[in-house]
Amino acid sequence: MKKIDVSFKNSEGKELQGVLELPVNNSPEHFAIFAHCFTCNKNFHAPTNISRSLASHGFGVLRFDFTGLGESEGDFEDTNFSGNVEDLISAADFLKENYSSPSLIVGHSLGGAAALFASKKIESIKCMATINSPSNLSHIKQHFESSLDQIKKDGFANINIGGRGFKIKKQFVEDLEKNNDSNALKEIKKALLILHSPQDNIVSVDHAEDLYRSAWHPKSFISLDGADHLLSDKKDSEYTGNIIAAWSSRYIESATIEETDTDHKVTANLGKEGFTTQIKAGNHNLIADEPPKVGGADLGPTPYEFLSTGLAACTSMTIQMYARRKKWVIDNVETQVNYSKKHSTDGENCEDKDAKIDTFEREITFKGELDEKKIKRLMEIADKCPVHKTLSAGANIHTKLSDES
Repeated sequence: MKKIDVSFKNSEGKELQGVLELPVNNSPEHFAIFAHCFTCNKNFHAPTNISRSLASHGFGVLRFDFTGLGESEGDFEDTNFSGNVEDLISAADFLKENYSSPSLIVGHSLGGAAALFASKKIESIKCMATINSPSNLSHIKQHFESSLDQIKKDGFANINIGGRGFKIKKQFVEDLEKNNDSNALKEIKKALLILHSPQDNIVSVDHAEDLYRSAWHPKSFISLDGADHLLSDKKDSEYTGNIIAAWSSRYIESATIEETDTDHKVTANLGKEGFTTQIKAGNHNLIADEPPKVGGADLGPTPYEFLSTGLAACTSMTIQMYARRKKWVIDNVETQVNYSKKHSTDGENCEDKDAKIDTFEREITFKGELDEKKIKRLMEIADKCPVHKTLSAGANIHTKLSDES
């Protein structure tokens, strides 16, 4: 993916620093805003990994530091929850003025609550996702409950959260209480995805249940089983990003590519590092990658696995099409394909024709009541699938330099 450092002013004139994660081809289909957790910043693992996962699915994702945190201007002690909401609105305005209005907003922990409040004021938002987020703002006070008397008496208190020191002022507590409206979700009639770990020991999963009960349909819940509150494991945050991307596609309209009989255009984009490749196939966003042993991140099938996938899918489709015309009932056609040559070996010897020994082993299983005669005929039909014919006969590959180079 590709990232751009950006900055914009909030409603009070403070400059906020952010990162815009983009697909490799710099052409996002949609834009999203990510709101980080309480006292975190834009460069924590979860914001970074989730944003990059969304970018791999065609999103442009803006993650930024709230006022007084990370690299943004201002003092944390002078901020409050309402200020975080205003920062998100400023982020949406920045995207609208410089790129395109955001259609998705994602929030982690307290950032999730701020995202929900902000979505009420950002008309372009079509869907929202919260990650390990509280259902009420009074939960935040647990971080400094022992200091509430001092805050009330002196107007502030120095507290420790996650090993870091912060000054919490009275106005912060009062703002939490002012916005602690249990009916807030009832005013938001936008699609909502709630992701929460049952093992979250910072924000109990009970909060997810409260959010779900309060929200309007359409609403969904996904369990992040085994994850901690901060999604410290990279696999958990990448999984979360992929889930949000898939879920949101139901509520965000994508540009439809006009279908033709002959055009099967696929575009693959790969940046300067690694092998994670963003693929656009028709109206679908896919990812290809390589296993870690050859320097990849294993975030998607390898090119040869995609090739085997094409053969397997085409085989099952061709068999079922024939059977349906014959009115033969097959409950399921399972085609397994194994390609025998390793990609790393092929890559090292790509100019040596004698080194290429391409072998596809295909195994087909039928579920249904079929006699031997029908099975024999269906096995013959398998060899007639278009991809099988292409691979068997060979294909001409014409390569030219793009005019945009």
